[in-house]
Amino acid sequence: MHRFRVHDAEHAAKEIFGKDADMIDSEITQQQFSDYVNERFRLFDSQQQPLKLKGVGHELDGNFFWVYQETTEPSNLENLTIQHEALRDLWPQQVNTINVEGKGKLQTLTFSGSVELLKVSLKQD
Repeated sequence: MHRFRVHDAEHAAKEIFGKDADMIDSEITQQQFSDYVNERFRLFDSQQQPLKLKGVGHELDGNFFWVYQETTEPSNLENLTIQHEALRDLWPQQVNTINVEGKGKLQTLTFSGSVELLKVSLKQD
């Protein structure tokens, strides 16, 4: 799940898709933004092979726009390498934060500056 403030998504959509982009009232713009996010988020397994992510939807929820993806969990997954470039290609100062949960303790990754790839360990102690 990816969560964006609608204000930020709207500003990005106007830069990417044109001044008529409308994150609030246009399903077309919402789908375009969802596709944009899906193209800029990647997961790699323990052998650095890309995991196939499938976009499964998006929704506008108050001040937030959510983008949903899923993948099949590979067997023997010891770590994940993650790339999250959404909005960072527009604004290099953009900071993206990811929380990884479900296997062991909650882990938080922060993409800032020139950081493109971060890794989390999924080994349970």
